[in-house]
This record gives sequence, structure tokens and C-alpha cells, in this order.
Amino acid sequence: MTPVRIHDDRVCTLGEGPLWHPERNQLFWFDILENRLLSRDDGTPLDWTWDETVSAAGWIDRDTLMVAGESALWQFDIASGDRKKIVPLEADRTDTRSNDGRADPLGGFWIGTMGRNAEPGAGAIYRYFRGEVRKIYQDVTIPNSICFSPDGDTAYFADTAKGAVWKQRIDRAGWPSGKPEIFVDFSGVGIVPDGAVCDAQGNVWIAQWGGWRVACHGPDGRFRLALSCGAAHTTCPAFGGDNLRQMFVTSATTGLEDGALVHQPGGGCTWVADVPVKGLPEHRVIL
Repeated sequence: MTPVRIHDDRVCTLGEGPLWHPERNQLFWFDILENRLLSRDDGTPLDWTWDETVSAAGWIDRDTLMVAGESALWQFDIASGDRKKIVPLEADRTDTRSNDGRADPLGGFWIGTMGRNAEPGAGAIYRYFRGEVRKIYQDVTIPNSICFSPDGDTAYFADTAKGAVWKQRIDRAGWPSGKPEIFVDFSGVGIVPDGAVCDAQGNVWIAQWGGWRVACHGPDGRFRLALSCGAAHTTCPAFGGDNLRQMFVTSATTGLEDGALVHQPGGGCTWVADVPVKGLPEHRVIL
């Protein structure tokens, strides 16, 4: 791997949800706590402010994203900035917000919610599929690490508060089948899993909050290698760039001790490095 470098030097309070749009060859990401969607286009920084918390996205077509917010899933026109509500998401609750999410191989979209102050068990994980939102897991504290294996048979997700990542068999319609099994349990060693993404070989790359890195685990759950980062709070990786052989990593400054940024001037920035594996293109969301 080449040394990690800064892709975008705008400092995020809680950078999250990086999405490489495969038709635009463009990265989008969020600053959750500042209600912002960010991107770059031919080197020009782009920034959209929302009137609610937004946290994750999928692509609908070349010009349109699905954006997950605290009250709804939204259809977002990239050129104009226009937003249209697709379906509500916990719209009757003011104590929760959306968090990690990703499109699945069948065109659905998995999205987690959580308490605004990470209240235990206040969140859930939902699946949007062809106009319907259905709750698939409940009593989740901080949903994260949502990603899918190359063969489309397995989903991964984490509850960051429990320090564990689970794997879940999914059926031909993309719904969970059977009970989830532990994929990696970090709780005994104090590692905090955040966002994750699968590569084309089936490895799972997991950002480690407070760990200064993204760790790669094989399909068997065993640690293989890590991408070191210049920010302590790495939050989520995404594959992109030419031939999907770059890894982008968002990071955060929230939760750092006073004065910590003196020792990590790139904290909260979005990072990139060339990696020795190829990523998977993000799946299209089908409305």
C-alpha cells in the first residue's frame, strides 16, 4: 500500500458514510453532526447543508442519490440540490437519527438508526426495498459496518457499543435468513469497530474508532493487514479511484481529548491510499 494522504482537508466533526459513485467516479461523504453532504468535482470542493442530520447514501442513477436522514430517506438531485422525500424513517421520533448504511446487491438499502446520545438499545437496522421500509434488527445502540460479500449471500453489521461485528446469511430476495453469527468480536481487546466495506476477494475492511487505522479481516474473520491513517478516529472506508484500487477513509474530531488535534493535524479530514486489492462497485438503489 502507498502511504495514506489527505484527499480533502475540510475538517469534519463526524465524517462518515463515504460513497464512491461508480458512474460519476466521484466520492461523496457526510459530516453527520454538522448536517452536511460533501464531495469534490475535478478538484473543486462541494458542500450541501441540510436541515436535518444526514449520514449515508446510495446511488439511484448518474445524477441522483438516495440520502438517509433523521426523518426520511431522500431523493437528492446532485446538480440542483433538490430533495424529495422517498419514505419516512423514524419520523415520529426526535430522539434518534440515522447512522451507517449501504445499498445491498438486490437494490435495497440497509440503514441503521441510533439515539442522539447513543442511548443503549435505542436504535435499529432497517431495509428499504422497492418502496417499503422494514425493521430487521432492533435494540441496537450504534449500528455500523453494514456491507455485503461479493457473492451477495452474506451481510455484515456491527453494534459499535458491543464491540462486535456479525455476519448474516441473506436469502434470494435480500432478507436476513436465520440468526446472525459473530464474525469478529473486539470487545475483549478494547477495539471499537465503526464503518466497513468488502473487497472483491471477500475481505472485510473495518475502520477502528480510536485505532488510527482500517483493519482487513479475511472471510474467516482473521486479521490480515491494516491501513494506518493520520487520524485517531477513523470512521468508514470506501473503495474508489481507477479500477477501485484506492481506499478512501473518513474521520472525526468529536470525542477527542482537548489538545489532541495538535498531534494529528489531519484529524477529521478525508484520506486516501492505493491498496493491494480491488474493491467492489457500490450497488444501485432501485426505487
